[in-house]
Amino acid sequence: MRIINRRPSRLPALALGLVPFIATLLVYAVASHYRRLENPADKLLPSLDSMGQAFWRMAAVPDRRSGDLLLWVDTFDSLWRLGSGMAVSTLLALVLGISIGFIPHIRSALAPYIATFSLIPPITILPILFITFGLGEVSKIALIVIGTAPIMVRSTAQAVLDIPREMIIKAETLGASVWQMVTRLVLPQVLPKLITALRLGLVPAWIFLISAEAIASTTGLGYRIFLVRRYLAMDVILPYVVWITLLAFLLDRLLLLLSRRAFRWNHLGSEAL
Repeated sequence: MRIINRRPSRLPALALGLVPFIATLLVYAVASHYRRLENPADKLLPSLDSMGQAFWRMAAVPDRRSGDLLLWVDTFDSLWRLGSGMAVSTLLALVLGISIGFIPHIRSALAPYIATFSLIPPITILPILFITFGLGEVSKIALIVIGTAPIMVRSTAQAVLDIPREMIIKAETLGASVWQMVTRLVLPQVLPKLITALRLGLVPAWIFLISAEAIASTTGLGYRIFLVRRYLAMDVILPYVVWITLLAFLLDRLLLLLSRRAFRWNHLGSEAL
């Protein structure tokens, strides 16, 4: 049997998935060991043990000044900002995407504007947001929305346009109104694609969140990383990066699980990454 037709079972697939992570850990541990042999006070590649201690200190030992468990405070604030921004982006994608994809007049009016707006680098708008909304939460959430909503809107609109024309003609022939076609034909077809757009939108959303928190914030995962970098505290920075990656991975897997459970028909015959 050719290799392209061989599929690993669940256990070998899990083992194969763990290999790159274990290899990365081994490479890091070896590099850190030899670097600390030359300079025991080296901060660039701290040992896994010191990173574990730093992570435990941030997660389980109250801060001397505030009394807070910094890791959980930072995580809650970052996830709240991320969730708020993505909720607004998802709502905009749903309303504008369906409108642009399903109604030609709205498509003519808004599609070129959304396409142009999506090409603006969101980071360049950040100073304008700080000037307009101040340094509070609104500017950070607005940056996430501006950075993710246009792409999600275009993706949703394209999903509506990809609905076979025959299905729409059949619905019209049966006497369905526009609202009935939107709720009973378009929406079920678009929702799985919207979840996919949301998963893809989370990648730039994390980037914009960390950028905004690094520039103007007093809490959050991005703020903490850029705060401790002044002291070359790599034993805190690296665990925070891993923690952010783990959170992003879990969010992505939860959305994929939601899509598989709610829209089984959309995953028949094809694999989702």
